[in-house]
Amino acid sequence: MEMKKRISLELRNRSPSEVQELVLDHCRSSDGKMEGLTDEFSNLELLSLINVGLTSMAGVPKLDKLRKLQLNDNRISGGLEVLAEQLVNLTHLDLSGNKFKDIGTLEPLKKLRALRSLDLFNCEATNLHTYRESIFKLLPQLVYLDGYDADDCEASDSDGDAYGVEDEDEEVGVSEDEDEDDVVVEEDDDEDDDSEDSRINGVVDSEDDDDDDESSPLKGEKRKRDAEEEEDDDDDEDD
Repeated sequence: MEMKKRISLELRNRSPSEVQELVLDHCRSSDGKMEGLTDEFSNLELLSLINVGLTSMAGVPKLDKLRKLQLNDNRISGGLEVLAEQLVNLTHLDLSGNKFKDIGTLEPLKKLRALRSLDLFNCEATNLHTYRESIFKLLPQLVYLDGYDADDCEASDSDGDAYGVEDEDEEVGVSEDEDEDDVVVEEDDDEDDDSEDSRINGVVDSEDDDDDDESSPLKGEKRKRDAEEEEDDDDDEDD
């Protein structure tokens, strides 16, 4: 699908100024440049153009609020000056799987003062011996390169997020009071279970005792003697 048509579909009857995220992955750019994007997308914060056949940065509109740009798996090899001019507040840039061969082609990114995360996976430039050291030296504003900082510490999920969204675990927490209540409930349940077990065991033990009484040989002998004595008494009365 052509990029212009895809943009029209993604709008879903909204005006461009209402759109904050625009994902155009796997559509097609007929001339190897961005098409259909204009500065009317004034509130756009995330733009994803993964595998759309881009060969240059021509056609990038001025988007002052854009924070995250994903250009993975295209054929871009230079021309990053346009990004520095048009996307002045960019913080996250993903150029993985493109055609950057040397560090010098990335120098225009120095003008992106807010840039803190850059990805260059599967670009030829990553094969250079001093790749990481050179990039951090060239772009001192960077915090993360390919997901790791200068000390090889991996970026956390919150650091990798373009908008600084709060961690879900922090939003959905359990208070200490709730934990204590849960413990109390569990203890009560255990006590009830123990009581019920005791009642059941008591009934079983009682039945067992009755059975033992009936089957006891001593008590059986007593009943036999009682019966014989009664017969003897009857005989005496007849006499």
